[in-house]
Amino acid sequence: MNLNIVVIGLSVTSSWGNGHATTYRALIDAIAKRGHRVTFLERDAPWYRDHRDLAKPSTWTVKLYQSLPELPRRFGKLIRDANLVIIGSYVPDGIAISEWVTTHAQGITAFYDIDTPVTLAGLDRGLGYISAAMIPRFDLYLSFSGGPVPKMIEDDFGSPLARVLYCSADTSLYRPQQAEIKWSLGYLGTYSEDRQPLLERLLLAPARILPDQRFAVAGSQYPERLAWRENVERIEHLAPTLHAQFYSEQRFALNATRADMRTLGFSPSVRLFEAATCGTPVISDRWPGIETILTPSTEILLVSETREVVQILREMPEERRRSIAENARKRILADHTPEHRARQLEAHYLEATARRCRKSTRPSISPPMQVAEI
Repeated sequence: MNLNIVVIGLSVTSSWGNGHATTYRALIDAIAKRGHRVTFLERDAPWYRDHRDLAKPSTWTVKLYQSLPELPRRFGKLIRDANLVIIGSYVPDGIAISEWVTTHAQGITAFYDIDTPVTLAGLDRGLGYISAAMIPRFDLYLSFSGGPVPKMIEDDFGSPLARVLYCSADTSLYRPQQAEIKWSLGYLGTYSEDRQPLLERLLLAPARILPDQRFAVAGSQYPERLAWRENVERIEHLAPTLHAQFYSEQRFALNATRADMRTLGFSPSVRLFEAATCGTPVISDRWPGIETILTPSTEILLVSETREVVQILREMPEERRRSIAENARKRILADHTPEHRARQLEAHYLEATARRCRKSTRPSISPPMQVAEI
């Protein structure tokens, strides 16, 4: 099976201020290695244009477009003839693009929701990239949230087929590095107002209690009003090529989950996979379903309060710290690599194709109608 796949996403060329880019890169690299042809279409937005950190891919293609009318003019045939067209969350003019793609694409159409908890929480308020009315029009809904969430998307929003497709970390980039430990605890992530209280409680408060230990926070868009303690190193942005070194210089990496993701559960972030793949033990906030990704206490450490973090940093024996890191890395390599995700996507595509075939061959009780060619 060699598929022609088109992905229309927020950004694959720039990881600055978004976790979509590294997610897309890991998945698409793995898909391309399995013999599929992939073209990624990205709006040429000024923010991402000024912060691009992707070298030209050798096994797949990136095409930039300037405006909505450009899509059908330049890529109409490509999208019409593709076996699979995927539209990602947060794509500018996503609803209009989805209307056009689900009307004109002859292959399977899929919505890849890299922000499933945010999407489901905001559908009734109105979102620019997807609407409740659009969900049933896609053959396939790929959800970043697992557990009961895909079934809920089918039952509550009319998706004909919803399946989980978690993120993953590129194992060629994210792997243990020879590095001297600089920080007791580090965090990598873009600023988010709803996540900041968690960062305060699980990293900044421990930093105040442990002035003799060093901490790090890397990521863009943090407000200038925030004050950072002397023992907290602030790093504005790290390109993906520097992530593995950053993780390897930490005794522990913090995974802090956004509020909607914690509420919905079963929504692991890409940073969790990255840190674990690099062999850095992860301290994470608690949320439903995390035990389906990594086993608490033996593969990941779960905390709710400042005192729990302080206790880990002060008291955990080095042997146990290393054991947790090794166990987590083994689990990720066994269950959660980009290769796993690529095979899952193939399976979801085949399931959607089979469903379409069953639907088209189902006997009709009314006389056949002539359908105008698009």
